[in-house]
Amino acid sequence: MRDEKVTVVLPARNEADRLAESVRRLDHFCRGNLHDRDWHILVAVNGSDDGTEHIAELMSRRLGNVGTLVLQSPGRGGALRRAATLAASGGDTGILVYMDVDLSTDLRALPALLEAVSAGADIAVGSRRHKRSQVTRSPARTALTAGYNTMLRLFLRVRTFSDAQCGFKAFRLPALASLLPHVHDNGWFFDTEVLFLAERAGMQIAEIPIHWVEARRSSVDIPSTILENLAGMARLRLSRSSMVAITGKQAR
Repeated sequence: MRDEKVTVVLPARNEADRLAESVRRLDHFCRGNLHDRDWHILVAVNGSDDGTEHIAELMSRRLGNVGTLVLQSPGRGGALRRAATLAASGGDTGILVYMDVDLSTDLRALPALLEAVSAGADIAVGSRRHKRSQVTRSPARTALTAGYNTMLRLFLRVRTFSDAQCGFKAFRLPALASLLPHVHDNGWFFDTEVLFLAERAGMQIAEIPIHWVEARRSSVDIPSTILENLAGMARLRLSRSSMVAITGKQAR
């Protein structure tokens, strides 16, 4: 269904130095490549104190298809939760996309991401581990991603996705809205928890190849993110309540 409304969310925390250029690039791409879709961009400013909010509002005034959402608490997951909740409460049944503000994933993959959901997937994931993906990043971060996803397979028995944390995903909004009440994390583990619950609920998850180049500067605190992810995996492994709520069955 190409008449689905598409909301592209850019979570932004202390991104004043690159937000304007990223919004301009994304807006230019969407105008040239999503002209057959009803789309808009939503900058979800979260926990920022460097002027990111001011720049987001300035871009909203300059570009007609750009809006701003401001949250006081930091967290990519919390920003996405709020954006999805607002869209769903307004009756939107379309597609919610999110991508990292550094635009590490080549935007040319966006039409394929949307097409996967339009064709029937509940969630489409840009995967750096897809055999046709082209990835440029440091060996250390490559090893971290591989190790993390191996742990997900071993400890949480995930089978339908291979790259939980890549910041390039699309969700059928009703499917995401049905999962949100059962998602506890509002930080970096949010993606993994949503995908885990979606898989257990029998939702269709599609992975697409991407061209991904590591950003020169990342806002991710690697040590704290690792600890957050480990704690999240332990919580999901030990808890059965979410699985009963989602599937009506005991977790495997």
